Amino acid sequence: MKIHEYQGKQLLARYGVTVPRGRLVYTAAEAVTAARTLGGSRWVVKAQIHAGGRGKGGGVKVVDTLEAVEEAAHRMLGHALGTAQTGASGQLVRRLWVEEAVGIAHEHYLAVVSDRASQTLTLIGSGHGGMEIEEVAAREPDAIVRVQVDPLDGLGDADAARLATGMGIAAERHAAARDLFRTLLACYLETDATLLEINPLVETTDGRLVALDAKFDFDANALYRQDDISALRDLDEEDPLEVAARQHDLAYIHLDGNIGCLVNGAGLAMATMDTIQLFGGRPANFLDVGGGATAAKVTEAFRIMLANPRVEAILVNIFGGIMRCDTIAEGVIAACRAVDLRLPLVVRMKGTNEEIGKRMLADSGIAIIPADSLAEAAERAVAAVAGRGATA
Repeated sequence: MKIHEYQGKQLLARYGVTVPRGRLVYTAAEAVTAARTLGGSRWVVKAQIHAGGRGKGGGVKVVDTLEAVEEAAHRMLGHALGTAQTGASGQLVRRLWVEEAVGIAHEHYLAVVSDRASQTLTLIGSGHGGMEIEEVAAREPDAIVRVQVDPLDGLGDADAARLATGMGIAAERHAAARDLFRTLLACYLETDATLLEINPLVETTDGRLVALDAKFDFDANALYRQDDISALRDLDEEDPLEVAARQHDLAYIHLDGNIGCLVNGAGLAMATMDTIQLFGGRPANFLDVGGGATAAKVTEAFRIMLANPRVEAILVNIFGGIMRCDTIAEGVIAACRAVDLRLPLVVRMKGTNEEIGKRMLADSGIAIIPADSLAEAAERAVAAVAGRGATA
């Protein structure tokens, strides 16, 4: 789960991290009022969407008049902001964060992530802040410093000093940096975060360390014990099909292909998508119905897949273990009738009650393309899409 920058800054502030003063606004008039209330002579107007690279896309403006605040707000609000992370269609800007500008002496990059291989937390820092860290890593890998921290032992003084030095933080601010690193580690652990990124973390002209940005990702599986974090969720920023899928206990991820996939089991779903691509096709989604699918659940899965206008064929790939093939067959038949399916449907079933399920499908009167192997199923789904294109 992601949250907005302003929410991340409010969270950091609760942990004692210094952030610029700011106001959340929804209209250009509110933006002007916010700037006037904050005072000063320079402000930053920032679009609030769940994507990085906003500055390059025109979603961050530093201005020095109230008229410029209003103009920047008008240009952003109600318009789609495109970045490298939003895709070509961009993301609609519904709110802005107006904050005081601070005097910047130096920009740094700082993040906390989990290292599964070593089972540690990793602090990642760089003296090249304010730019995409992937570009820095590719162009100048030695500019990235990493410190692994055992969550039980915490961050030692020597490692903190090494990180601060590697980031180019002035020596007189190493003690403040060490305290900041430890605070961020505590925040990361206590909120069940999977990413905490500050880009840039700046040294100001008056000697402070200030978080000018805040990006958080959280473990969705831990939200049941994070009511405060869960309340920050903004469904407007998420794919509506993925939101609908969660409501029906379906694991769905929207992709950019045209072959809808309905599979039971995450590993099998990944293999199905890979095989589709192997035969020259493009999966439209990841969709795992799990081991307890009912006819109603399968019907909802079909509805969600078909809500994507790019879907031109559907591939159902089921391994009947806990989930029996006849149950899935019942769900497929009910779904096809409920949604009046007009697209090619390829079904491959293996496992418990396989023959019963296949017979149910054959006797249903529904035009189904059967397949015995995953390769055959993928090949037939790709061919079905090509056939639709040829007759279009």
